[in-house]
Amino acid sequence: MKNIVVLDNIRSVLNVGAIFRTSDAIGVEKIILGGFTPTPLDRFGRERNDIQKASLGAHKFVDWEYAEDLENKLLELKKEGWKIFVIEQVKNKSIDYKKAQLGEKNIFIFGNENLGVQEKIITLGDEILEIPMRGQKESLNVATTVGIVLFKLLDF
Repeated sequence: MKNIVVLDNIRSVLNVGAIFRTSDAIGVEKIILGGFTPTPLDRFGRERNDIQKASLGAHKFVDWEYAEDLENKLLELKKEGWKIFVIEQVKNKSIDYKKAQLGEKNIFIFGNENLGVQEKIITLGDEILEIPMRGQKESLNVATTVGIVLFKLLDF
């Protein structure tokens, strides 16, 4: 089974670094960074110390790429047989993440800390997954969400 993580407009460098570390731990093939998500290299091609610090170097072990046009990148991957899972709360559409029907090639999309996954990206999803919340808050930190979803679905 192959797995890709997609980060859609994540703003926090610390979250991105933590997601690289989690992705390395569970064996994710690649991370695709879209929108204004910070990448491990700055605009001059130098390694970013802030991501290095948060990832503890995991960004060196997980393949990654920046997708200028995330929507088109996902459409290409879908044509190649990748199944797309959007982790987002969508009324009357999202299901408990534990009920996901994984394929041989899976993409897990996580969105912005405040706004979530862009609507145009949500529409590409084969399944929309959410973590059921029992408390007063409606969501978890994105890096925490990535850890929960990946380890529950991929740690077998």
